[in-house]
Amino acid sequence: MKYNKYIKATFNVLLPFILGGGILYWMYREYDFSKLGETIAEDMDWGWMAFSMVFGVLAQVFRGLRWKQSLEPLGEHPSVMDCIHGVFISYASSLIIPRSGEFTRCGVLKRYDDVNFSKALGTVLSERIVDSVIMLVMIALVIVFQVHAFDIFFDKTGTNVMDKLHSFTAMGYIVTVLCLIVTCVFFWIAFRRFTFLARLKAAMANVKEGFLSLSGVKNKWLYAFNSVMIWVSYFLHFWIAFYCFDFSADLGFTVAIVSFVVGSISVIVPTPNGAGPWHFSVKTILILYGVASVNAETFVFIVFALQTALVPLLGLFSLACLGFRAHK
Repeated sequence: MKYNKYIKATFNVLLPFILGGGILYWMYREYDFSKLGETIAEDMDWGWMAFSMVFGVLAQVFRGLRWKQSLEPLGEHPSVMDCIHGVFISYASSLIIPRSGEFTRCGVLKRYDDVNFSKALGTVLSERIVDSVIMLVMIALVIVFQVHAFDIFFDKTGTNVMDKLHSFTAMGYIVTVLCLIVTCVFFWIAFRRFTFLARLKAAMANVKEGFLSLSGVKNKWLYAFNSVMIWVSYFLHFWIAFYCFDFSADLGFTVAIVSFVVGSISVIVPTPNGAGPWHFSVKTILILYGVASVNAETFVFIVFALQTALVPLLGLFSLACLGFRAHK
């Protein structure tokens, strides 16, 4: 029984890497990597890439500043730098175990500032809601003004939601609804019978308090500014990389924002930092806007690799800084 638990945990960690690696292998199985080295050594403008990295750092800094604002209404007052260090480390940890960053950064504040873990987790969940709203607004605007690009994208990728829904029979819908009902009943029964129910309820109360902390944020305009700047920085981090290559330098804002939105949607798939789904989605959009397939593959490979490399560097920087600190 104990070994089964370890096997399951190992599988959960390895599955995202297998999924992302499989997509990357399929994309680059016939790619000439000698061209990649030539592009990096001779054709790439490293000045623009370095400039884009500035906004990669700023996006996480703004996230740390916003997080501190969320915690203050709960009576928690960690230092600004500890919040930023927690964010840096969380992104690095998510490269190893996807979606683990939310817990990691709460653990950092618990260790170094004695912040209540459950409350901190609640504020992280509230941030996810805010980020989702901003992302949905961006998606809506891009779809309205570039709907033809999405039509072509779904056609090229063979993705058609309505076709999938129409393929369902009446019995298929009934079975789906019944499965959802059974799942909900199962979780309700399990929730009531678990021996740690009282402890879980106490933790959930703290999570709820953290989730509702937005109403107590003192400077809501500053919170909104930090939230918007997170996504502006992410976008500039991506868009400025277009100027690193001759074949993408003239594509302009429209191509950049469409690629950015589609790439942001694709990272929902639980692979390390979106590896694989992000490559495929952004490559497809670039091809739709006239970039040669080999150039699109080169772009997504280099940009993803270099911008992802920034994440563990920031995580190691924060670990080094915190290593000189005494924890509480």
